This record gives sequence, structure tokens and C-alpha cells, in this order.
Amino acid sequence: MSPGHAVVQRLCVRPGTVVSLVLEPRVDDKRWRAVRSSAPVFAVVSGWKANTDGTARASVRCAGTRGGTANITATAKAPDLAGAPRVVFTLDLSVVPYTTQG
Repeated sequence: MSPGHAVVQRLCVRPGTVVSLVLEPRVDDKRWRAVRSSAPVFAVVSGWKANTDGTARASVRCAGTRGGTANITATAKAPDLAGAPRVVFTLDLSVVPYTTQG
């Protein structure tokens, strides 16, 4: 994800897939804070790291035998403002045991 890309992306993967999510530096004052999964039983976030240059990386490991959907959300927040970080990027991840699209 980099500045100018859509804030919601869709991805369809096979069970057991590992997705590397790379978040480029933001153009506003906000910094990447966390990446979370709405359904860890289908896709779990691991290996989260925010770098000092503004980039962030995370690995998303998909279930090995089960199919389902999960929303992977990335939050960002300005470092000098109070309050909770807000969701600024969403990856709609579908884990399917068979090919549904070309």
C-alpha cells in the first residue's frame, strides 16, 4: 500500500498462503500503528514491524485447511495527538480451497 492507492483492496488466496503486506510512508503526519485481523482463525497477522523511515511490514498467514474471509486493517495516528489510531487501509482477504477467478 502506498500513497494514492485505494484504501480498500481485495485479495483471494489459497489455504496456507503467506501474504507480505508492505505499507509505504504516509504523506500526512500519521504513522502506521498496527495491523489486525478480524478473523484470526482464517488469517493471522504476524511479524509486524514499523520502521523509523515510515514504512511498515507485516506477514499475514492464512489458514492451512479452512476457507473463509477476514478483513486485515492497518491503523495510523499522528504521534503528537491524543486518541486512538484510525483504520486507514483494509485488505479484504478471501481464503478459498479452490480457484474462483482466473
